[in-house]
Amino acid sequence: MSFPLLTATAALPALGAVATAAVPAARRTAAKWLALLVSLATLVLAAIVLVRFDPDGDRYQLTESHAWIKDFGVRYELGVDGIAVALLALTALLIPFIILAGWHDADPLETGNKRWRPTQGFFALILAVEAMVIISFEATDVFLFYIFFEAMLIPMYFLIGGFGDRAHQHGEETASTQRSYAAVKFLLYNLVGGLIMLAAVIGLYVVAGSFSLQEIAAARANGSLDMATNTERWLFLGFFFAFAVKAPLWPLHTWLPNAMQEATTPVAVLITAVVDKVGTFAMLRFCLQLFPEASKWATPVILVLALISIIYGALLAVGQRDIKRLVAYASISHFGFIILGIFAMTTQGQSGATLYMVNHGISTAALMLVAGFLISRRGSRLIADYGGVQKVAPLLAGTFLIGGLATLSLPGLAPFVSEFLVLVGTFARYPVVGIIATFGIVLAALYTLVLYQRTMTGPVKPEVSAMPDLRVRELVVVAPLIALLIFLGVYPKPVTDIVNPAVKQTMSDVQKKDPQPEVEAAK
Repeated sequence: MSFPLLTATAALPALGAVATAAVPAARRTAAKWLALLVSLATLVLAAIVLVRFDPDGDRYQLTESHAWIKDFGVRYELGVDGIAVALLALTALLIPFIILAGWHDADPLETGNKRWRPTQGFFALILAVEAMVIISFEATDVFLFYIFFEAMLIPMYFLIGGFGDRAHQHGEETASTQRSYAAVKFLLYNLVGGLIMLAAVIGLYVVAGSFSLQEIAAARANGSLDMATNTERWLFLGFFFAFAVKAPLWPLHTWLPNAMQEATTPVAVLITAVVDKVGTFAMLRFCLQLFPEASKWATPVILVLALISIIYGALLAVGQRDIKRLVAYASISHFGFIILGIFAMTTQGQSGATLYMVNHGISTAALMLVAGFLISRRGSRLIADYGGVQKVAPLLAGTFLIGGLATLSLPGLAPFVSEFLVLVGTFARYPVVGIIATFGIVLAALYTLVLYQRTMTGPVKPEVSAMPDLRVRELVVVAPLIALLIFLGVYPKPVTDIVNPAVKQTMSDVQKKDPQPEVEAAK
């Protein structure tokens, strides 16, 4: 039997989470180093998966299949295509930076009213989330995917509610109340989506007689599975609703700004750069592959919702006074672009959407982590409390600027390529939608540049006059992300070569072909 590489990639952070949680409270530094070493070892395994994956080979590779719950036809089935490999690598890449950035975020509070904060628990929960996200990308059994899709809510709930942002303006008691509210809201929204999906998962088994994604797809291909139109549409809506909550898509987005505002900065990055990608990934893997006709039927409405997300998220970002809420609303706008690319039903749109997931993860991590370093120095999330930072902390301001320029998709930085592909792919089939979506770029430039102007330029405020520049640990966190933004902005081919074959197969699932140009090329 070959080595179960996919299982090992998910199991390592899971075992690391248990080991980290078991470290005595008095040895919290040892818990941090253990978590970091486990995350780096997971990154090595993810790199091996990436190297062993052949983009031109079978659709699902490195597969594993074992009986699990025989009476219900549930199997432990894993396999990765190009889209899953890219997102698995993104997850494994970001977790070490998240752990390093949050090195002191779970240290005991030094206040008159001391409150116990289990440092080892904080890092154990991050590793647990990593394990569940990775296996969600790997699962090809629908029930197995559902289990971990829902299970990741538990550690995320405790990360949001138990380890909140210390830069709070209204005292510890109010902060605790708002953290609890944000955590409960996150949990309830996602639980409702998950329960609706569970009904759809059961319905799928009743109709198809299997939970295996590959078996259902094969049955569709050979004509042995023929879902009734209304049945397929109801099942699609059950799956899509859960994924739209996770993504998040307007109007199911309202949990995200609260969660990102109240969570520590590394956990906010974990939410939007890692966990939320499971929702958009699942739209490609499950919605389009399992329910191709229903996906085409729902496309007009989904495109409208994606457009609203793009414009609405960007407009609300413009008016924010809180740095973390601004990034949250910007992310809602960006997820609108990703969903737009998926349901444009073009090769360019879906390739751009997949690349956007990767690039958004990197750019949001860079911007948010630098913003977190800024907030930790001043002790405030309010934009109005800053000014002239670039004069006292030029490295911090410079990296903040690059992260912001990536967020607005400046040419030469990674998100530009993905956003351009999404817009071109959308315009090819839905030109009016593509034109309207372009206004999101204009608004992105507005909220990003205004944020930089108000925080980094102008007279130096007395409260920031002694602000230190980036430290070595912080540079180690930010520098590789900035380098990746520049590298993938200039040369995105390593990622597109991996995802393009998988995108073509997804297009084949929904029986869609790219629109032909109306004007013939000159001979």
